[in-house]
Amino acid sequence: MRVDALLRSSPVTAPERARQLEAAGFDGTWTGEMNHDPFIPLVRAAEHTERIELGTNIAVAFARSPMNTAHMAWDLQLLSEGRFTLGLGSQIKAHISRRFSMPWSRPAARMEEYISALHAIWDIWESGGRLDFRGDFYQHTYTTPLFCPAPLECARPKVFLAAVGPLMTRVAGRVADGLLCHSFTTADYLRDVTVPALRAGEAAAGRPAGSAEASLGILTVNTQRAEDFEQQAFATRLRIAFYGSTPAYRGVLEHHGWGDAQTELRDLSLQGRWEEMAGVIDDDMLHTIAAVGTPDEIAAIVAARYGDLIDRFTVLSVSGGTPTEPEIDREAEAELLACLRGSFEPSGH
Repeated sequence: MRVDALLRSSPVTAPERARQLEAAGFDGTWTGEMNHDPFIPLVRAAEHTERIELGTNIAVAFARSPMNTAHMAWDLQLLSEGRFTLGLGSQIKAHISRRFSMPWSRPAARMEEYISALHAIWDIWESGGRLDFRGDFYQHTYTTPLFCPAPLECARPKVFLAAVGPLMTRVAGRVADGLLCHSFTTADYLRDVTVPALRAGEAAAGRPAGSAEASLGILTVNTQRAEDFEQQAFATRLRIAFYGSTPAYRGVLEHHGWGDAQTELRDLSLQGRWEEMAGVIDDDMLHTIAAVGTPDEIAAIVAARYGDLIDRFTVLSVSGGTPTEPEIDREAEAELLACLRGSFEPSGH
């Protein structure tokens, strides 16, 4: 079992944060595309670390052409000496069409072609030949040696794909090296919807079951420090509510009979009533989506819920802040890492 942590997205703090995570013993660290570019912090992190794996969770695929992304991923793999994973996500239509001013259509089909285009480009960079990728959404048919980087001395970057619904999850099973499961999920949804869809995608592509590694971000509320509990619980409820307001994630709530909560969260978000949204997340929802307890209890909860479903975890210890800029409790993070190691390693997971 591999355990990761968030790097955050600021390129200013990335080197120090990455060094701390590597020294603490985390296996990997991730950036997201929120209020900073997701790649630049990893450039700085790569220069200041030696062992820890680096990845995007996520970079918005449809905001960039496959050629742009291919170059960035190639260079990060070169700079990190083989430690980079390209984690892609589709985002939702409003962001792609209105924020990035890029085309939106058939996101699952587009994403599958996008990843195929990346590999077609990388094939040329590794082995030479003529670039001739012709798809329904992307066409890459021209390059010259001047614009082709030298082959890497390590493997090409792994490509992970973020998915919530079964259609995109099947794409991950068909063409990706890994699945980035959203932290807005539950063990039941993973077992009943996500993992079967992932395995179906692998089978459709003739890949062995387990070909796509599964990674999950775990929201936690640490009860060891009673004075911090309410603040942590509120921050986590707010983060759950922030995700739950997105119609594309409604299926997770409906799977537990909480579909009406999504409607309420959506209405509140449209009115800008963000603080009130946390009140929609009751104790049952909080304890089902997040792992709540002492570090030892959280580790036991994670092992019991997800030990047979997930290959790697990202510890999300939120002590305050906002959904886009959470405050991370580094002490609790390191403590939980130790407990997770103790829960998984003796059992052979």
